[in-house]
Amino acid sequence: MTMLKKDDEMPWISPMLVVKDVDASLKHYAAAFGFEPGGTMQDDDGKTNYANMMYKGQMVVMLMPEQSWDNPAVTPNNSGIATPVSLYVYCDNVDDRFKQAKQAGTTVLEEPTDMFWGDRIASLQDADGHVWSFATKVAEYQPEGAVSA
Repeated sequence: MTMLKKDDEMPWISPMLVVKDVDASLKHYAAAFGFEPGGTMQDDDGKTNYANMMYKGQMVVMLMPEQSWDNPAVTPNNSGIATPVSLYVYCDNVDDRFKQAKQAGTTVLEEPTDMFWGDRIASLQDADGHVWSFATKVAEYQPEGAVSA
C-alpha cells in the first residue's frame, strides 16, 4: 500500500460537524464567528455536501449534511439529544465575538464571564444544536477558584 503525505494545510485533528444545511452553516459561521469558507464539494444536483472553514489562517472545522456519505448521523437538534461535545475557540476579544454572534442570531447559553482559570468565555449554540465557547485569556490561573470533585 502506498501512503500519501498529509496535506500541509490540513490539521492533524479537526471536528466534522453534521449540519442540516451546509450552505446556511457556512453563512452563519462567517457572520457569527468570523470563520472564512475554505474548500467545498457539491453533489450532482449542485447542493454543497462538504465544506471546511478557516479561522486565523487554519482549517478549524469540516461540515457535512445530515445522513450523507453513508453516515446516518443527524444534528443534535434533530436527534433530540444534546451534543456531548462542544467546541472551545480562542479569539482576540470574546466580548466583541459574543456581540457579533448574538447579532447573527446565535442562541446565547452564557454571557461573557471571567473564569478562575484565567479565560473570559461566552457560550453559544448554533441552529443545529452545536455548542461553541469562545474565550480570551484575561488573567492567570487562580487555583483558589477551582472546584474539587
